[in-house]
Amino acid sequence: MPKRVLTGTVVSDKGDKTVVVRVERRVKHPLYGKIIKLSKKYHAHDAANEFHVGEIVRIEECAPISKLKTWKVVDRIGAAKIGAVEIDEPEIVAPTDAEPSQPAEEKAEKPAKKSTKKAKAEDVAEADA
Repeated sequence: MPKRVLTGTVVSDKGDKTVVVRVERRVKHPLYGKIIKLSKKYHAHDAANEFHVGEIVRIEECAPISKLKTWKVVDRIGAAKIGAVEIDEPEIVAPTDAEPSQPAEEKAEKPAKKSTKKAKAEDVAEADA
């Protein structure tokens, strides 16, 4: 009996000598006739830990290696679609001198703002006087 060979994408490589491969297949819905994607995950043996997330690989059926692993990775078909992302450090911009800084003494001398109607009426009365 020939061994089955499937093609899928590596979705996890966290296990030691194990990768999880998602194999998608397209089928026609029996009633509505729409083409839908069905996927299944397979645990595959990766002896050298050489396959990483995002790579497209070919897996082949083999004798059981563990409870979940009955597949082994044969070869890499495509590289990972996600490349390394470099994040540049933002430049430190000196503050502009649009507003001249006031000494702390002048800031402290400013009266606190009054927010009540009565306080506003008192301010208006002081301004009129």
